[in-house]
Amino acid sequence: MKRYSVIQNTYSEFLGLIETQLEKRDIGFNYLRPFVDQALPASALQFDGLFVLAGSKPPTDAEGHAWLGDALHLIQVYQKAKRPVVGIGLGGQLVARVAGGEAHAEPYHRSYWTTAHATEAGKDDPLAQAVDGRRVLIISNGRVTLPGGVEPLVVDDDGEWLVIRPNELTYGMLLRPEMKPGMIEDMIMEEDRDTPDNIGELLETARAEWGGMQEMTDQVVVALVKGLDLMHERRKAPVFSLKVENK
Repeated sequence: MKRYSVIQNTYSEFLGLIETQLEKRDIGFNYLRPFVDQALPASALQFDGLFVLAGSKPPTDAEGHAWLGDALHLIQVYQKAKRPVVGIGLGGQLVARVAGGEAHAEPYHRSYWTTAHATEAGKDDPLAQAVDGRRVLIISNGRVTLPGGVEPLVVDDDGEWLVIRPNELTYGMLLRPEMKPGMIEDMIMEEDRDTPDNIGELLETARAEWGGMQEMTDQVVVALVKGLDLMHERRKAPVFSLKVENK
């Protein structure tokens, strides 16, 4: 069975809408939750690919998300093993960092609705074409400037990057295809979480845009399946069970 590893960085942010789309395609997933002290693995050989989800801190905050170094290393491990990597929100920023981007703590909150625009570099990319012209939600902290040689496939209304593809099997995105209005409500209720001042407006718009959000997620998952060949099961290392016999 196809099974993907998922780094979850907060209680509120999980695969959300994407879960259903993966399950329909018989794609399983295992959550790794380092925010409750679950260690991240050192190997990529037990899974077909990796999702790295959003977080509540900037990509520079190794204290707020103490596992950032391990997550960056794991992205590299999956890339070296030639397995798909999808970064969303903070995960997208970490993909950009692995590609050589420079991380910044400010602006602390980047939270807004915008229109996605495919660039010339994204004219033949399935994900860029899937979101081109669509209203998309951005909720992230800090920013990562792209290195030379990494061209954005999708930008927002102000020309800021939203989607990159630093290699054939890796996407990094700031747009949030997994998001549901209920997840935003959970973010507001999450203990000790610093939410943006406009979080209420984002939630209100998400409720109004709910139909379009679901449609966009459907198209994003179709594009990821096509672009990264997610339906292809990679060879996995066998899991051995040691049985001790009493003689």
